Amino acid sequence: MTSSPEESIGPSVDSFVLQATDNGVSWITLNRPEAMNALAPDQRERLVGLLDDASGDPLVRSVVITGTGRAFCAGADLRPTSAPRPGNPASASRPPGERIAGDVARTIRRGAQRLIAAVLDCEKPVIAAVNGTAAGIGAHLAFACDLVIAAEGARFIEVFVRRGLVPDGGGAYLLPRLVGPQRAKELMFFGDDLPADAAQRLGLVNRVVPADELTKATREWACRLASGPTRALALTKQLVNSSPVSDRSTAFAAEAAAQEINMTTADAQEGVLAFVERRTPQFRGR
Repeated sequence: MTSSPEESIGPSVDSFVLQATDNGVSWITLNRPEAMNALAPDQRERLVGLLDDASGDPLVRSVVITGTGRAFCAGADLRPTSAPRPGNPASASRPPGERIAGDVARTIRRGAQRLIAAVLDCEKPVIAAVNGTAAGIGAHLAFACDLVIAAEGARFIEVFVRRGLVPDGGGAYLLPRLVGPQRAKELMFFGDDLPADAAQRLGLVNRVVPADELTKATREWACRLASGPTRALALTKQLVNSSPVSDRSTAFAAEAAAQEINMTTADAQEGVLAFVERRTPQFRGR
């Protein structure tokens, strides 16, 4: 019996990056436990697409990113491939492994940086539920999320220095803003394992919970966010993310503009009315 085309090409990328929406929460699960959820390019692209979809889907009001097995994400899948890069016919004519000037920078811009930007720019709040090792771009994926809940056995590793590499995927942008330049340099210069409790003390993690309570704790926060004023949360996220690079006058102007926009939403009107009527507001994400 001959195999079907689907059987011959192996597992779909959908099976490596799972997605399910439940009670307004989009659960995105990295599902390559045998590879410690290292991200190959097609899986990274699916993750970017799912985050973009979440922004435009009114049925999604918060997002969770997590992993299966003993790792959250061990970083980029660095195994070499001789396959031509999609959308770049010129690469098909090159000998395998040949590199030209600009290749690395383009790869980082289109790959790791694009992924981190997708998290930062997602219009819904994103929670990282870090179930295990988060290394390299995997650590930066967690740090880019709006909230981070980690299992007690999780650890974060700025692994780049161990490979003789410069941190990419927004690491040198994110870490100094989260822990200050001195701590960021310590983490990046030495590449030591950072246990979850130490990451919490540094402010990189919001909560540390026993491994068997990670899903429950994440669900509680995700559902609270999903029942909140979705546009107000999106605008708040934008203000906070832009604050470290804004002067006071720019930040104040952005704050006033955000509130002006927000006051046109049904949720803002409901929130004010509920306050006047002394009842709990019922936000609908509109």
